[in-house]
Amino acid sequence: MTRVAITGHRGLPSPTLTLVEHALRIEVALRLLPDGSGVPLIGVSCLADGPDSLFARAILDAGGQLIAVVPARRYRESLPADHHSTYDRLLAAAARVIELDREESNSAAHQAGSLRMLDDADELLAVWDGQPARGFGGTADVVAAARERRLPITVLWPAGAERS
Repeated sequence: MTRVAITGHRGLPSPTLTLVEHALRIEVALRLLPDGSGVPLIGVSCLADGPDSLFARAILDAGGQLIAVVPARRYRESLPADHHSTYDRLLAAAARVIELDREESNSAAHQAGSLRMLDDADELLAVWDGQPARGFGGTADVVAAARERRLPITVLWPAGAERS
């Protein structure tokens, strides 16, 4: 089985999200090419708004399985209100849910969730502009952790993408 984790910048402008969604769907399709193994594609995601949920939806739409990592009991309420219904649908569709034993949804919990996500991954897709993290637990920190673990990393930052 191929287990692919996702990390990416949140709060991306709508035109960039469109570019990112297209790039993620291409990456998912590339990993679905027949290799004779009959092994399913599994996506691992914390289901945050932006690349996390776009990737999770692409995995499910392609017939793959989803592992959801919930960094804290108050994680959902820390996400934007307009993302709650998407989060709920994706969480309900997950083949497996891993819940961390943390109450508060803060930077430390988010990094712990990302590290737990990497525990179940064979590779990482990173929607990343290559810049340092703006706060602890950001995309650059997850990429650094994947590098330390020697996980293969594919960085996606489509031409024309911008970060506000």
